[in-house]
Amino acid sequence: MRIVSGSLRGRNIDTPTGKTTRPTSDQTRESVYNILAHAPWSLPLKGAIIADIFAGSGALGLEGISRGADFCLFAEMEPKARAAIRRNIDKMGLSDVARLHRYDATKLKVAPGNLRGQFTHIFMDPPYNKNLWRPVLRRVVDQNLLADGGVIILEESIEAEIEPRGFEILSDKTWGAARVLFLRPN
Repeated sequence: MRIVSGSLRGRNIDTPTGKTTRPTSDQTRESVYNILAHAPWSLPLKGAIIADIFAGSGALGLEGISRGADFCLFAEMEPKARAAIRRNIDKMGLSDVARLHRYDATKLKVAPGNLRGQFTHIFMDPPYNKNLWRPVLRRVVDQNLLADGGVIILEESIEAEIEPRGFEILSDKTWGAARVLFLRPN
């Protein structure tokens, strides 16, 4: 896996060993970011404050930083995945624009040191078909984590039944086995 575009284009992304994570493909990442760059409902990536929740290798957040985001919070519980994210942050020299936290994503909150304001873009790539996105979406709203005009990018299995009550679906795309929804609270 590599960074697809931006200032870090072509840099290799370390991925965790084993089968506990499922990195978002280069093609899907490129498509997601192209949509965000051109959609009239998306805030600009330049200067963005993003979160990569269920981060895995951190590829989605790293891509955002490469494309001009000012900051990314990576949230990941799995130790091998956190180690891969840490290696990626270190080898790309991003420690001043990235934070890595061992959060249960359902407990994400605004706290000193973990972000620089509300998020403009929140990427969520939970384990497929476990409905983990439901409590995280509630948490985002309850904790007021999304900036005005911000967007949530949710990747799930194409087989998953997703009915995000209280959220507007701005776009709904599929790539291979992945379904990606772009959401905003109503």
